[in-house]
Amino acid sequence: MTEPGGRRRLSSDFWKFWTGQVISQLGTSFTAFAVPLLIYHLTHSAMNLAITMAAEMLPYLLFGLVIGAWVDRLDRKRMMIGVSILQALVIGSIPAINNAGGLSVWWIYGVAFVNQTLFIFFNAGEFAAIPSLVGKDNLVTANGRIQASYFATTVLGPLMAGGLSAFIPIPDLLAFDAVSYLVSAGALATVRRSFNDRNVDRLPTTIRRDVVEGLRYVLGHPVLRNISMMMAAVNFVTATTAAQLVLFAKDRFHASNAEIGLLFGVGGCGVVIFSLAAGRLRRRWSFSVVALGSLTMMGAMTVAFALVPWYWVAIVFWGLESGFGSLFNIQTGSLRQSIVPNHLLGRVMTIAGVLAWSAIPLGALIGGFAIVRTHNVVLVYTVIGALTVLIPLLFSLTPLGHAEDYVPKDTVLPDHEATQAIEATSEGGVGERRSAGTG
Repeated sequence: MTEPGGRRRLSSDFWKFWTGQVISQLGTSFTAFAVPLLIYHLTHSAMNLAITMAAEMLPYLLFGLVIGAWVDRLDRKRMMIGVSILQALVIGSIPAINNAGGLSVWWIYGVAFVNQTLFIFFNAGEFAAIPSLVGKDNLVTANGRIQASYFATTVLGPLMAGGLSAFIPIPDLLAFDAVSYLVSAGALATVRRSFNDRNVDRLPTTIRRDVVEGLRYVLGHPVLRNISMMMAAVNFVTATTAAQLVLFAKDRFHASNAEIGLLFGVGGCGVVIFSLAAGRLRRRWSFSVVALGSLTMMGAMTVAFALVPWYWVAIVFWGLESGFGSLFNIQTGSLRQSIVPNHLLGRVMTIAGVLAWSAIPLGALIGGFAIVRTHNVVLVYTVIGALTVLIPLLFSLTPLGHAEDYVPKDTVLPDHEATQAIEATSEGGVGERRSAGTG
């Protein structure tokens, strides 16, 4: 079915998928707000905040390659339903154990680790499902709407959570996320379309062979290889800005819980605005200009955020920083989906994640150690921003500087419908979908 002007409408199955995931993301935004604040109140330690992020990212190093290959062998929709139910149980354990009087920081580390392991399964399936729901000619449109809608919840969610924290214990806020995962499972169950490409006949192989095939594909492709390398560098440098945001706000601005909620919300607002603009910007400029330029600007906004001494001005720079990070993710994600064959999408996504996110645990720990040693969180954030500016400038000298040359000749990079996203739309804490550095 098409809209006036010949535009193809997104399917009802896509909107069912979208509804469940938006509700789930709203719950996730409660967790993203609550977990670092909970760690801060329990420990007041930069290192404990860093360890939480390291625990969240460690599953990519341990399981990412195998999970990616495994997902491509599974019924993706059934897998995602099962994973959502398990995530509800895992996240729900924090308020349950807290109410029983036994919550410790070590349990939170464990939840971060297990929930992120489950998220690797879900994220690989989700990444591969979208082309099955909308087709390649609508990828940028769909991704722009998904990103904008997901991160619209990160505007509303932290504001709601910050307000509720005055009346509800912080651990109990995670119960909202647990319920949202159950809603996600129910919505996925109503989708009729398969998330697997039924037109591809897979020959019998081993998981090891599938992993090797995926690695060879990513490492042998100039654009995919360089994106992963660049994001490994970016994630190593910037992991601290996400891990220590609560500590930064408390130390720099003496922010209240509600003001921290507003800071998270403004970050989500920046993501929404830039997500809606993704297709329009892509029509005007090349992938390389938009993607690499957005990372450069993200670094500049980090420097500005660190140096501005006024909370009400700094939150504007944080919103811009988050928005530029999201803009990069939309461009690179859509480019990957256009390049990679459907039957490889799951493992390519997780392989890219392993290569790009493997640097986060070490980067977060080093950043936390730097804050402890210098007692100067502003200096650490400033250095991080400056390094972030340099990284994409260096990678512009690689094939990423002319990435369109590597799109298959029979594939049109889908940018022509993306500008309609603004007309139709209004992956950290545990399980957060981050707005930057997803690899």
